[in-house]
Amino acid sequence: MKSLSVSKAVTALMLAGLVLLPLYSSLSGNIFIMTLFTRIVILALAAASLNLIMGFGGMMSFGHAAYLGIGGYAVGMLAQEGVGSGFIQFPVALAASAIYALVIGALSLRTRGVYFIMITLAFAQMAYYVASGLARYGGDDGLTVYKRSDFSGLINLSDRTQFYYLCLACLFGVIFLIWRIVNSRFGLVVQGLRSNEQRMQAIGFPAKRYQLVCFVISGTMCGLAGALLANNTDFVSPAVMYWTRSGDLMVMVILGGMGTLFGPIMGAVVFLLLEEFLSQITEYWALIMGPLLLLIVLFGRGGIMGMLGRAGRG
Repeated sequence: MKSLSVSKAVTALMLAGLVLLPLYSSLSGNIFIMTLFTRIVILALAAASLNLIMGFGGMMSFGHAAYLGIGGYAVGMLAQEGVGSGFIQFPVALAASAIYALVIGALSLRTRGVYFIMITLAFAQMAYYVASGLARYGGDDGLTVYKRSDFSGLINLSDRTQFYYLCLACLFGVIFLIWRIVNSRFGLVVQGLRSNEQRMQAIGFPAKRYQLVCFVISGTMCGLAGALLANNTDFVSPAVMYWTRSGDLMVMVILGGMGTLFGPIMGAVVFLLLEEFLSQITEYWALIMGPLLLLIVLFGRGGIMGMLGRAGRG
């Protein structure tokens, strides 16, 4: 009970901090912290979507950032063509991400282990190179989004506070949806396939069908993060789909606690705050970040959420 109370208390403090952050920013006059945490919340959403397939489903996708780019480019390309309505941009971003996830999943789920990882990586790199070749939409230089998505006055994405709370609401909505999924019959089957796929197939469950649906849901969630990211930066480039970004998302999931509900949020907050802090100290911040993350992975089994649990039991 003590271990549970420690992890729950830290999680509650983190969530309360995220909710009250705009108030702190307004009182302190610190605008930068709003910009930083808006990015953190968006990438936490992307990490949570990856955790659905990696942590709960046992599918180690190394190309998850492709959906970030697809969602972002859907917003940017439509804006470029004069379609500025968020009621069109966001559904298109979600649909495009879902279709691409369906294609990747249908092919990659025919394999296992390292082959599955390499196929997801290959498809992400394909998306990266396709985006780099779109001369009409900036090519390698990326695409500037001159006007944020318009929701007919219901919400103003140019307002920092309103946009932050939209991102936070999307994150909480995705977390709630993941909680409902993993505690449903469908989610229990997916988790059972992670533990013993052959046994689940032997008792009559169509393994690939369940995994594919889960894979598509995860990609669609990440596409939402991509649409938000494009609005946040007013820019989208092929770099957002590069394999290193997928690696960052995996690190966030593992750091926070793979297979836990709030672990990816914790991982995203710690990872991106560390990145920001260390980059202010030295340009060689990655040389410090790498060993720190390695120590946490080696000695912090279960990530930060696992360490909190052991600290409570101790």
